[in-house]
Amino acid sequence: MWRAGTPDPVQIQRLQSIRERHAIGPLVIHVNYLINLASGDPEIHAKSVAAFRGELERAVAIGAEYLVLHPGSYRGTSIDQGILAFVDGLYKAAGLYKAAAGFTSRSVTVLLENTAGAGSHLGSRFEELRDIRDLAAEVTDLPIGYCLDTCHLFAAGFEISTQSGLRQTLRRAEELLGMANVHVIHANDSKAPFGSHVDRHAKIGQGQIGSEPFRRILAHPKLRGKVFISETPVEEDGDDRRNLDTLKALAPKRGTRQA
Repeated sequence: MWRAGTPDPVQIQRLQSIRERHAIGPLVIHVNYLINLASGDPEIHAKSVAAFRGELERAVAIGAEYLVLHPGSYRGTSIDQGILAFVDGLYKAAGLYKAAAGFTSRSVTVLLENTAGAGSHLGSRFEELRDIRDLAAEVTDLPIGYCLDTCHLFAAGFEISTQSGLRQTLRRAEELLGMANVHVIHANDSKAPFGSHVDRHAKIGQGQIGSEPFRRILAHPKLRGKVFISETPVEEDGDDRRNLDTLKALAPKRGTRQA
């Protein structure tokens, strides 16, 4: 749905209490998948701006630190036009919210998520993500960082399944994005093969990436301090818990290091 309700203040308070009680943080939420700020269709673009404004409102209302957003599809236009449309959408959405609600931009950081690069989707190349962030910084004070998805990286042609490929991928991320700007990692295996540009998530260790690469990913010094979130398929009750347990088992024990 394009429109979503405003969170109940009572539910917000309960969420805050639970977070405090269990020291849960940071809180990372994902925008509505209908949102496509890069669209060249005026109607879709306008709906996306309005919907993203709503996402900003809810993120601030519930106290989320990060709001994850896909760059979107530029179908029917060019990559450059898609990037400009996306940045224009960010500018409009943030401006509308600030004008209506006294939005404090520093209270939530928008994270651009890399994509598998299917069709006309932006964000499979680090250069595109960097260009979006650089241009957005010229027109809005909305804090912007990155969320890297392992399935999307692999499908886009970043060979994170090998030690040398992971090293090269992180070197490129450092050069083009700055690892300090990468705040969240979506840890997902891939059902589709390397370089396929097909976005199909699999359970950790049950896809084309495999278990050992995730052991290296979790142990890598450049990633040890990052927030990891899984978005793996739920085919049976308890799959989420089992996937989390797999990640925990692969994670390095405290005090161990990997170069």
